[in-house]
Amino acid sequence: MAGPVIAPAEPADAGEILTLSRAAYVSEAQLNGDPFIPPLTETVEEVAAQIDAVHVLKAVWNGRIVGAGRARQEGDVLHLGRIVVAPDLQGRGIGSRLIAALEGLAAHGTAHLALFTGAKSESNLRLYRRLGYTESHRAPGGPGVELVHLRKPAGRA
Repeated sequence: MAGPVIAPAEPADAGEILTLSRAAYVSEAQLNGDPFIPPLTETVEEVAAQIDAVHVLKAVWNGRIVGAGRARQEGDVLHLGRIVVAPDLQGRGIGSRLIAALEGLAAHGTAHLALFTGAKSESNLRLYRRLGYTESHRAPGGPGVELVHLRKPAGRA
């Protein structure tokens, strides 16, 4: 695979991004025993609103959105989230490319990049650690879910 093109999402992409997100987050819901995690209950209107409110990138390959992610600047921290890759294409570097593109959206003066995932999401944790993220703390998520918060200095590749 030559690799997808990473580009800003448009409001018209909301339905496809929502479908992709639901497909990708099913495994998270199963790991945590909670079918009501926020990515699975989000509406198409909420996705469209996020596209208008924060940075949302999509990965497009052969006309199909195969990945997506969001970034939100908050002071000197860029928060990354809802990073998803189509289940049939996971493990091919799409997530790493999306994260690199999201990190590139950091405003001048950004000190840290931050994200979180479920404590049981071992493949996500491996990816984030490989990309230079280290655990900063843990916090409760939904019922029975522990979230691992990770960060790295903004200038670190």
